[in-house]
Amino acid sequence: MYPDYSPYEVDVKTERQMFVNDIPTRRESTISTFSTYHPPPPPEAMLPSFPVDNDWEGSYGDRRESMAEETLNTNLFDFSHGPPSTVRQVAIELDEGDQRLLDHFIADVLPTVFPILETNQHGSARTDYVLPALQSNKCYLHCCLSIAAQHCKATMNIQGEQIDNDIMRHRYATISELCEALNRDTDHSSILEATLGMIFFQTSVGRYDDSLPDIPWHQHFQAAISLVQKLELNRMVSESHDLIQFNMTLTAWIDILGSTIQGRAPTFAHTYREKHLSSTNSSLGLRELMGCEDRVMYLISEIACLEALKKDGMDDIQLCQHVHALGDQIGLTEIGDSGPKIPYNANGVLSPKQLSKNMTAAFRIAARIYLCSLVPGFTPSQASCVGLVSKLTQVLEFIPSGQLGFDRSLVWVYLIGGSVSTADSPFRGFFEERLSALGELANFGSFGRVACLLKEVWGHVDGRFSPGGGEAHYVSWRDVMQMKGWDFLLI
Repeated sequence: MYPDYSPYEVDVKTERQMFVNDIPTRRESTISTFSTYHPPPPPEAMLPSFPVDNDWEGSYGDRRESMAEETLNTNLFDFSHGPPSTVRQVAIELDEGDQRLLDHFIADVLPTVFPILETNQHGSARTDYVLPALQSNKCYLHCCLSIAAQHCKATMNIQGEQIDNDIMRHRYATISELCEALNRDTDHSSILEATLGMIFFQTSVGRYDDSLPDIPWHQHFQAAISLVQKLELNRMVSESHDLIQFNMTLTAWIDILGSTIQGRAPTFAHTYREKHLSSTNSSLGLRELMGCEDRVMYLISEIACLEALKKDGMDDIQLCQHVHALGDQIGLTEIGDSGPKIPYNANGVLSPKQLSKNMTAAFRIAARIYLCSLVPGFTPSQASCVGLVSKLTQVLEFIPSGQLGFDRSLVWVYLIGGSVSTADSPFRGFFEERLSALGELANFGSFGRVACLLKEVWGHVDGRFSPGGGEAHYVSWRDVMQMKGWDFLLI
């Protein structure tokens, strides 16, 4: 599928040594091999069939042509670990139980973490970011082992003290290492790396009803913000035209969408505003990382700022003027857009560019819904909102579904669109189909959390959760989260 970025294998070397009365006796080395090759997703009813009798040279040729047309920047990110690594072995000394967790993390968790980036830069996040960090950053390693244990518990339904102890032991070790590093005030890049890992990996694992104690994502993010500022990453992305710091791109993704979850302005909103207004240096790498075009993400940041101003008492006339202006700005991002299309060619080869266009269209409509919800007197039953949700449902049909699809990269879109979908909206039936296609994967990570949240919201909106029933009314998803005591990062 990727002639220029062919599949490869990663060998992880683990060394163990036994000590008796502090005297070394036996040393063992084991090598676990993990392949980065993943077969193409199965064809959906709406997608063209994959080739059966066609020779694969044709597919490779199509892929080369597709890559040439898209002019993807394959050297966009600086992963903070020097030039791309050719080393295939990661030597980490672990006991047998932690070795199993590391194996599970690399084989089962890591392939699900950056699905959009994988379509653009096959394997780069693994070889240039995660694997080097596992070897050089002890705090990051503990974070990943904790995440692996959490993923095992959720996906394999493992219960008992042992798995909970594994989760908490590595979670505590991560926090302890972070605190010590913060006190030393050194190795800021490594601390940021681990802090972002603690925030972001949670979106791929765990169930909504996890009961083990943990620090809320936004408290970790406060530390991440401080580290970004110490490293001056926000200044660098405003001035530099060279490689983009991957940690800053990941920070921006969490900052923008996380701010909408909390109803506040993004911390680096000024940076995004400058990028949006820039004619020569506008990219932060958000399109390559998470699928949505940078300009649309910057406008979501502006809408979050407007919501914060509304909360601070902005008068209705000013508010409506800003809503109108931002609506026009969203419209400008549609110029030249021919609408969503099937993101596969006749040979079943995925076009990263078309996938990004489809995802951007979905985020754009969700941004409009979010913007409209700020207007005084807003209700989901308004014709304009009903029309937007219907249009969003149509766009989402062009996003590949199922376990190898990209629904789990659209959690925020499903949250915003689903939270205002009425009882007779086609969105609800469509969402149930997507849940079914994901199978067990629909039950954990941010997608599992948003699914539970939407069902709670719909129960209130439809009157099912009111004493004795009752008429439908608008209930904010944030109010429902507060009622349930949920503190999720839904991205």
